[in-house]
Amino acid sequence: MHSDYIVDQEFKDQVFDDNNTKFKDFENCTFINCDFRDCTFQTVTFIDSNFFDCNFMQTKINYISLRGVFFTKCNFTGVNFAMTDQVIYEFHFKDCLLDYAQFYALKLKKMQFINCSMISVDFMGSDLTEVLFDNCNLRKAVFIDTIANKADFYTSYDYSIDPDKNKLKKAIFSVDGLKGLLEKYDIVVR
Repeated sequence: MHSDYIVDQEFKDQVFDDNNTKFKDFENCTFINCDFRDCTFQTVTFIDSNFFDCNFMQTKINYISLRGVFFTKCNFTGVNFAMTDQVIYEFHFKDCLLDYAQFYALKLKKMQFINCSMISVDFMGSDLTEVLFDNCNLRKAVFIDTIANKADFYTSYDYSIDPDKNKLKKAIFSVDGLKGLLEKYDIVVR
């Protein structure tokens, strides 16, 4: 990978570091079982790319742009997404491990989290408008000052969201999920 613009490539079973990613643009690329733990993602762009079974655990992000990117069965444990480009972006997660990840103050409108473990994820100050949380474990996830209007929590579970500290207009919850909205009142729902 010597070019700064990589297009239509497939990478399989590779270990990436800053030399492979720094100041690079990847378009229409596929990454399978790759390891990104040694990357700091300094000025990296991924466009219309797919990641399968990749490891990003504890990866540092200094600046990354994700446009039309899909992550499937990837590990993002402890990753801080705060330096993700917020101008043109679209990225989604399916069957991913996102425990202890941080999405602090990000605009995540219309993102999809499908069948993800999201234990202790920080969404403080984030815009979650129309986000889909489909069958996600949200135990101890932090929802404070979020905008979650029209967000769909219907099939997700183990969350605790204070309606007084978040905007939840037309958000979707199941009857089973109501206890996560009433938790602060210390009442019993049967």
